[in-house]
Amino acid sequence: MSTKIPFNKPFIIGKELEYITQAVELGHLSGDGQFTKKCHAWMEQKFGAEKVLLTHSCTAALEMAAILADIRPGDEVILPSYTFVSTANAFVLRGAVPVWCDIRQDTLNIDETKIEALITKKTKVIVPVHYAGVGCEMDTIMEIAGRHNLLVIEDAAQAVNATYKSRYLGTIGHFGCYSFHETKNFISGEGGALVINDARFVERAEIIREKGTNRAKFFRGQVDKYTWVDCGSSFLPSELTAAFLYAQLEEAENISQRRLTIWNAYRQGLKPLEDAGRLRLPVIPSHCGHNAHMFYIILPTAERRDALMAALKEQDILSVFHYIPLHTAPMGSRVQPAVPELPVTEEIAPRLLRLPMFFELTRAEQETICAAICRWESADV
Repeated sequence: MSTKIPFNKPFIIGKELEYITQAVELGHLSGDGQFTKKCHAWMEQKFGAEKVLLTHSCTAALEMAAILADIRPGDEVILPSYTFVSTANAFVLRGAVPVWCDIRQDTLNIDETKIEALITKKTKVIVPVHYAGVGCEMDTIMEIAGRHNLLVIEDAAQAVNATYKSRYLGTIGHFGCYSFHETKNFISGEGGALVINDARFVERAEIIREKGTNRAKFFRGQVDKYTWVDCGSSFLPSELTAAFLYAQLEEAENISQRRLTIWNAYRQGLKPLEDAGRLRLPVIPSHCGHNAHMFYIILPTAERRDALMAALKEQDILSVFHYIPLHTAPMGSRVQPAVPELPVTEEIAPRLLRLPMFFELTRAEQETICAAICRWESADV
């Protein structure tokens, strides 16, 4: 039996199916066709990026960034433990050692005040993860990276179209990595993009993305044949993915406004419970323009979080927990045996609950969700 209110629901808003049909009729379904180029141009212009390259996932974008950063066995990469596995996997695949950093109490982003103490001679990269589409403290992070000659790779999977001090997330570090997975704001089923903000890396990024060949130069007429010139893999999405995505990007403003409306309605409906000390709502610093990627609540204890999640499920409302901290996972302890002190991460992770959040979520459904939470809190004395 399907839930009445799912956690997520993919949607079509504009010309997605029309563009997919066009892609087929144009006779170019493999990567880097007309719609891929349109997506590149849209994001480069909108976000002011040096170069954007579509990938088949944000995981692929992170893996490309790790190659471009010349990650080698034994290198250390500083990142939060409270993140998705791809953030770490991209570097672990190349032999790097993750160095876990704690998160802030307010935004749940990497705690920039804890980064410098983790830097050693082996440190190569800092990876800020913009949790829930709210910017990490990028000025401080970039200043630290500059002093220690480190690269910054923004995991902006959840942060497409969000800003930090009026700059788009993903365009501040040396690289940014976007996701267009069906759970994100702008979707293409799977899909991602690598944002390259340092011109030194553009040419090599094109090569790595094309299986280590200079094929891009060949199609631009810069060489008369292409060949294998570097390491790489097949990181291109198909034109079907790009066609669907471009239709979503065309409606980016409408999608963003709708999600902000949903986010604000949740905040309004649940604010009385926060005021009563029953739960905590997301914190958005004044200098961050968030994109309403998700709405979460933080309960006082893990037991209360689990009980509320179960109670909502009984009412056909699917809410979910989020990350199991990577340092506590079997693979996490294998790649980094040292047990870190991450008190905030370990305190927050078991208490966080994500509420249904998708474009077609109605006001009536939101009222049902908020009412169910309020009833549960009132009954649970």
